[in-house]
Amino acid sequence: METQQTRVLVQLRDLILKGHFAPGERLAEIPIAEQLDASRTPVRLALTTLEQEGLVEASSSGGYVMRRFTAQEIDDAIAVRGHLEGMAARLVAEHGVTRQLGNDLDDCLKQGDRIFAGPSMSLDDYAAYIEMNNRFHELIVGAAGNAALTRAIELNNRLPFAAASAMLPMQPSHDEGRNWMWMAHQQHHALADALRRGEGARAQALAEEHTQIARSNVRYALENPELAMKLLPGMRLVAGA
Repeated sequence: METQQTRVLVQLRDLILKGHFAPGERLAEIPIAEQLDASRTPVRLALTTLEQEGLVEASSSGGYVMRRFTAQEIDDAIAVRGHLEGMAARLVAEHGVTRQLGNDLDDCLKQGDRIFAGPSMSLDDYAAYIEMNNRFHELIVGAAGNAALTRAIELNNRLPFAAASAMLPMQPSHDEGRNWMWMAHQQHHALADALRRGEGARAQALAEEHTQIARSNVRYALENPELAMKLLPGMRLVAGA
């Protein structure tokens, strides 16, 4: 995915998380493109991705509308992804890491290291990290060689904020959010090391633990009660729980 398109996708997720769109509201391409100072093409592609992620849904009259979802639905979906990706990591460790896979994982790790080399992160840096992170996860799932597992992950990724690529956009502007992302990338390093060493149980545990950061990130984003109630009416989420 091109960084420009990813940037638009990140900005749209930000608007959704801030409750900018009400459940059932029609999402018009032109006003969104004007608001984001972007062309209609990346907006259209971003809306297609958001439909795949379960955040918006197709309208019978054409286009997309905002979908209603709950905090529990988000948390459950991320937890399920952790278990599925844990299984994938264990399988890769047991099968052995090929030279090509090792090189591809190293490339991802180096990209992430370069992003965190600076004192702060721009929106473009964040978009680049999303692309790298998504590739890292896809490499492991693909290398597991289990079609049923891949399909299960694909289905789960259609739930709101479940996919590894469905990262939240606002936290990197805060030191705490950047620290979370840095911690997640250190887990990437540890997971790649476990895979190379053939440590199946460790790789599985690391992959499952890795999603805890995503779950904490959602809780962080929703800790403002007014924001949370606007986005997720009737939710029962306690910040930091």
